[in-house]
Amino acid sequence: MARVYLDHNATTPLRAQAREAMIAAMDVVGNPSSVHAEGRKAKSVLERARSDVASAFGADGADVIFTGSATESAALALAGRGLHAADIEHDAVGAWVTADIAVGQDGAVVVPRPQESCVQLANSETGIVQTLPQGLAVSDMTQAFGKIPLSFNWTGAQMALVSAHKLGGPKGIGALVVTRGTDVRAQIKGGGQEMGRRSGTENVIGAAGFAAAATAAAQDLANGVWDRVATLRDLLEDALVSQAPDTIFIGTAGTRLPNTLCLATSGWKGETQVMQMDLAGYAISAGSACSSGKVRASRVLRAMGYADDVAAGAIRVSLGPETTEQDVLGFADAWLTQYRKYRARAA
Repeated sequence: MARVYLDHNATTPLRAQAREAMIAAMDVVGNPSSVHAEGRKAKSVLERARSDVASAFGADGADVIFTGSATESAALALAGRGLHAADIEHDAVGAWVTADIAVGQDGAVVVPRPQESCVQLANSETGIVQTLPQGLAVSDMTQAFGKIPLSFNWTGAQMALVSAHKLGGPKGIGALVVTRGTDVRAQIKGGGQEMGRRSGTENVIGAAGFAAAATAAAQDLANGVWDRVATLRDLLEDALVSQAPDTIFIGTAGTRLPNTLCLATSGWKGETQVMQMDLAGYAISAGSACSSGKVRASRVLRAMGYADDVAAGAIRVSLGPETTEQDVLGFADAWLTQYRKYRARAA
């Protein structure tokens, strides 16, 4: 049985461009902090990667600090700042903020004090895209980067979190992008790498892969790849809406990521649906992969005002550039087969 991967918001397949860039970087033996020729060559690869990530992110003139993940970037950006957020943020952000900003059932947040707040640009579970207020302290742009047109310099945020493996780069490397002059206090101290903000020998291989993936992702956007993905997402949604009238489709009234479909069926647990689809050959999710397999109602949907039985019945289907019409229609058939069985049992 051929497998179909529909969980791109959890992680994405490694792009060929990223693989090639990483293989080339493996032959660069020097430490980028060393002053000899080998070290300077490694430094050159690292700084070219930094420049390419900044360019793809629309962050020319900003500082790109390479980290081990967007989770580490969140700690670097948020620790000790006492910022505020809504309870729809990723757990990596939620660990460092006070979740006291209100969120509506449409998923939109209204931020009274942007300079004291952190707001995600796009939600990983629902795909809902926020309108960011000017002067925002921090934004988690991890899910948005590479999927929608985006320029960090236009957002007005002081800092942004991003990750390579969400756009076809390798796992194990992320970045904190900061407006130049912003105070960032190192959480990992030692040799003073990354402009004194994140010590430790830099992941040159990972940075090269990140940069190649980010550049390819920017090209995909320019070529309309994600417009095609959005068409497939809408095709899938239409196929399910017409056959599952009691299922709630989240965020359809506003702007969503082009690849994300979140739906909830009251009483039919999300983890059950994930297992049933897995057996049918389709990889989907019941929420953020970083919840480490915890079985619980979606905190995001609960924050949006949905009842627990609805929040517990949510799944997320997230498409990628290689997803086909056959993939989404096959998934629709498989899901509807299980949906009808569930309804028959519940009758």
